[in-house]
Amino acid sequence: MTFFHAIILGIVEGITEFLPVSSTAHLEFAAKLLGIVETDAVKTFLIVIQLGAILAVVILFAPKFIRSWKTYVQVAYSFIPTAIIGFLLYKFIKTMLIGNTFIAAGALILGGIIFIFIERKLAKEKKVPPVTTLNTLGPQRLVGIGLAQALAVVPGVSRSGAIIIYGLASGISREVIVEFAFLLAIPTMIAASGYDLLKTHAILTAHDWGMIAVGLIVSCLVALVVIKWFIKYIQNHSFEVFGWYRIGVGILLLAYSFFG
Repeated sequence: MTFFHAIILGIVEGITEFLPVSSTAHLEFAAKLLGIVETDAVKTFLIVIQLGAILAVVILFAPKFIRSWKTYVQVAYSFIPTAIIGFLLYKFIKTMLIGNTFIAAGALILGGIIFIFIERKLAKEKKVPPVTTLNTLGPQRLVGIGLAQALAVVPGVSRSGAIIIYGLASGISREVIVEFAFLLAIPTMIAASGYDLLKTHAILTAHDWGMIAVGLIVSCLVALVVIKWFIKYIQNHSFEVFGWYRIGVGILLLAYSFFG
C-alpha cells in the first residue's frame, strides 16, 4: 500500500461512513480496484481509519455530550448489545466476512430493497413519526437500535443503514435516528478499532502506521463535510435514493467479482 492508496481510501471512508451505503463494502471494493493485496495489515487499516470519521463526529457533536448526561446513558444502552456481539464474533468477522465480496454485494442489494420498501410504505401511510426528540428514546428502542447496529458485522449491511432502517420501521423521525447513529458511532468504532489494534499491533510496521495516520486525517476532514451535508439533506429528502444506489453498487460488485 502507498500513500496514494491511503489518501483514496481515506476519502472513501470519510464519504461513506455515515451514509447508509456501507463504508466497509466501499473500502473493500476500492482496495480491489486499486490492486491492493489484502493482508492482515490492510484489513486492520480498513478498520482503524474509521476512527478518523469518528473524530469528525466528536468535533461536531461534543456540545451535545457536554450538555446532557442522559445522552451517555442512551448511547450505552445501544452500545452494549453491539459490543457483546462484536466481541463474540470478532474472529469469524475478521477471517470469514471481511473481504467476502459476495456477502457484501448481497447485503448491499438486500438493504437497498428494504430501504425502498420502507420509504414507499411510509410515504403511502403519511404517518408522523411519534419520536421526534432524542430524549424520548426509551430503553426498549435503544436496545433495538444496538441489535440492529450489530448486523453491520456483515460487510455491506452498513452500520448507519441498519440503524436508520430500524428507526424508520419503529416510528423514529429521520433527524433523530440519524443523529443517534452519529453519536452511537463514537463508542462503537473506538471499541472495534481498539480491539483490532490490540490483536494485530505486533504485525504492523512503521510504514503501516504511517498509512493509518494518513487515512485517519483524510477520512476526518472528508467526514466533517459529509456529516454537515447529510444532516441538511435528510430534512427534505427520503432515503430511497440510497436504496437504489446500494442496489447499483451491489450489482457492480457482483459483476466485478465475476468478470473483473
